[in-house]
Amino acid sequence: MWSFKKIWFQVHWFVGITAGVVLIAIGLSGSIYAFHEEILDWLNPGTASVPVQNARMLSPPEIAQAMVDAGETRRMDRISVYAKPGQSAQVSFVPEHGQRRGASVFVHPYTGVRLPQQHGEAFFEWIERLHRWLLLTRENGKPITGTLAGCLLLLSLSGLYLRWPAKPLSLRTWLTFNTRRKGRSFLWGLHSVAGTWALVVYVMLTLTGMYWAFDAIRAPVDRLAGAPSRSAARAQAQAEQGTANKVLPMAPAQWKPAWAAFTGVADSWEFAQVRLPQKPGQAVQVHWYDASAPHDRARNQLFLAADGSVQRDERFAALPAGRRGLLALYPLHTGAYFGLPGRIIVTLAGLMLPLFAITGWMLYLDRRRKARAARQESRRLAENPATAASAMAVTAVVYASQSGHAQRLAAQTVGRLSHAGKPAELVSIAQLDMAALRRFSDVAWIVSTFGDGEPPDDARHFASLLRQAPSDALVGQRFGLLALGDRQYTSFCGFGLELHAQLQRAGAEALFPAVTMDDDDAQTWSDWMQLLAGPWGLKMPQAEALMETDAVSAEPGLEAWTLSRRMHCNPGSQGAPLYRVELQPAQQTAAHWQAGALAEIQPRNATSAVQAWLQSHNLDPQVPVTCRGQRHTLAEALAVSLLPDTVHAGSSAQSIADRLQALHGRRYSVASLPEDKGIELWVRQAIAPAEAGGEPRLGLASGWLTQHAEIGASLVLRVLANPGFSPVEEPGLPAIFIGNGSGYAGLRSHLLARMRAGNHNNWFIFGERQQAFDHSVEKEVRAWLVGGQLQRVDFTYSRDAGAEPSLRYVQDVLRQNAATLKEWIARDATLFVCGSHAGMGSDVERALTDILGEDGVQALRARRRYRRDVY
Repeated sequence: MWSFKKIWFQVHWFVGITAGVVLIAIGLSGSIYAFHEEILDWLNPGTASVPVQNARMLSPPEIAQAMVDAGETRRMDRISVYAKPGQSAQVSFVPEHGQRRGASVFVHPYTGVRLPQQHGEAFFEWIERLHRWLLLTRENGKPITGTLAGCLLLLSLSGLYLRWPAKPLSLRTWLTFNTRRKGRSFLWGLHSVAGTWALVVYVMLTLTGMYWAFDAIRAPVDRLAGAPSRSAARAQAQAEQGTANKVLPMAPAQWKPAWAAFTGVADSWEFAQVRLPQKPGQAVQVHWYDASAPHDRARNQLFLAADGSVQRDERFAALPAGRRGLLALYPLHTGAYFGLPGRIIVTLAGLMLPLFAITGWMLYLDRRRKARAARQESRRLAENPATAASAMAVTAVVYASQSGHAQRLAAQTVGRLSHAGKPAELVSIAQLDMAALRRFSDVAWIVSTFGDGEPPDDARHFASLLRQAPSDALVGQRFGLLALGDRQYTSFCGFGLELHAQLQRAGAEALFPAVTMDDDDAQTWSDWMQLLAGPWGLKMPQAEALMETDAVSAEPGLEAWTLSRRMHCNPGSQGAPLYRVELQPAQQTAAHWQAGALAEIQPRNATSAVQAWLQSHNLDPQVPVTCRGQRHTLAEALAVSLLPDTVHAGSSAQSIADRLQALHGRRYSVASLPEDKGIELWVRQAIAPAEAGGEPRLGLASGWLTQHAEIGASLVLRVLANPGFSPVEEPGLPAIFIGNGSGYAGLRSHLLARMRAGNHNNWFIFGERQQAFDHSVEKEVRAWLVGGQLQRVDFTYSRDAGAEPSLRYVQDVLRQNAATLKEWIARDATLFVCGSHAGMGSDVERALTDILGEDGVQALRARRRYRRDVY
């Protein structure tokens, strides 16, 4: 299906690959010609300018007389002089029959002697003809170069439309790109961003070029600007040229009074060009400007009789705005309107045209190569019907998971579909590209949202590919999608919903609207399975049995643990309090976990909060109720539920219990290993903003663990695997650990496992606020470094007054040690990042991308050498 954007894309690349080569010739020739006067002056010293002498420079009549005395017989047309000392005069002669311009020579401003012809003039005349007419005749070349100017304008504006970003108000998005990218992403970034930088210049160059190339454009523009007809002016010039050859020229002494009158009128002139009379009675014309002129075409005109009387005095400033605008077109085209910086910018824009042609061709060839590979794959499938039918008959169950939850649910979905008679294949989104996805006609997606609407780490690459896919990439494919999320985030299931929209944009057919699920909701899970069953006529188990055997039982069961110790690690710190919490199993347990695992704590409301709520509603805390199938007192039921905001007057305790919603578990990185005979957590107190008239409140789970629960209190939790943050499969390889704050917990368990296995090839980078108060992590890690269990340790403290501004954060440490980082990566080091996502996690990723390039970071992800546990 051809969308409007796709049509413009086809137009853009077609014009680029057809007109691009000739545009390069025009752009390069224009850039070379831009400074031809300076180049010729440099090549020919003593011609365009001479050493300044302690003498008066000759006036135009004196120069003309010197030329006559030297035996010059050609008829002089114009004499150009400068007030600047040492600047040579220039004499132009009346064109010979059939010529547009007459010859010109430089004249010594102090002696009137004709100066040598400049070497290189013929070359620049050739360059000018190439730029303006492609070396064709003027009549044939003008429409071609004008058309090419229009092509460049089309390329510029269509390129702007095609790269229009999602955040158009972000200058960084428009004007920068990651120079460390590789392959197609680097070429696209260079092509699009460089084009944006040059866009205004190209629009200016093409519009002025088309004005000069097409009389159909130039004539109406001139009329609107109030300019006289150029055809009439050309006819008059030709008539004067014919007359000039029939009458004797005016002797220089005859128009000397006219020059004297001019100097009286324009005593501050900087440049003057005198047009000599070509027939009796014709006025002497002087075109001139002074230091106040905005550009060198902003010339005043003075018409004088031979005796010096003023016939007409036209000042540039008094011209209508339209006429002044027309006179500015050439300075705009050359950039001289903006002085030397403008000329340099225009020259660079011309030199950049080969860049656009080369990168455009490379992008086009890469696209063709991929399209050819896709066609070959299609032919292969067509030649092997059995293979094609087999691939298309299987339903792909694709999962995108940060902590493993979506993966477990996807595995159960595969089992249920297969059991119901629908062949299904479990596929990680990290293994997908568009070609692999097109193998399937039916796809079930189960995807988590990371943080506030972001994709999980393993889904980032595919999400980028899908956004760039054409609108017909997935035509003929059907899909259903289950989005997992947490309602405490503003963008609930944000990535899943975005993925659903992108799949539809790429042409895939949604079997039903996206299903969103918070935690392990039995009813939503049942709805998901029944929706999947519908299109294929499958018979699925009942919801209760499904949830009992699948979603919940797929994770280790809840167990009772005892809070045995709690230590405040950073008293006096500017940051929120950080606690080291130790838990012991309430009874003999067979719990086992790997480094990087998570503990999902079932939080409770503080006893004081429950009591206050009961008192405010005048309810008996000890009244028995049934809540979620279990018998409790009302106070016990409220302790493990969200406290209702409102309660209807007269509501019974049981009616309140029927509407209670269970508190969701909160997950924390486990800082210990099973052989430590307990679970250690590092918990930062989350402090909610104060409500009107109230005080700041502690977060539900962190407040329970660090303050409300008493030592010896019983806690309910389960240990969960964390596949995205699991240990290195080859423990002998080096590892780099990066984190901040409570993220130390996830890093600590990995360090303990590696050190106990005898692997000391570890680099630890960690950030906190103040060394004086937040040093508890450093104390333990420095002891390991002294013991030879770590190779390198870097700590940075962002709030210390003496800290170097360039080394306040862990990402700064990475940038300063970029060479060392690359060396470790070359040795197959795995990166473990644990801590806050909004600050440290995203900044570390930007630093890694700057150092290794986007493709380098993606390669680490693909090889599972970049593992994160950020929150």
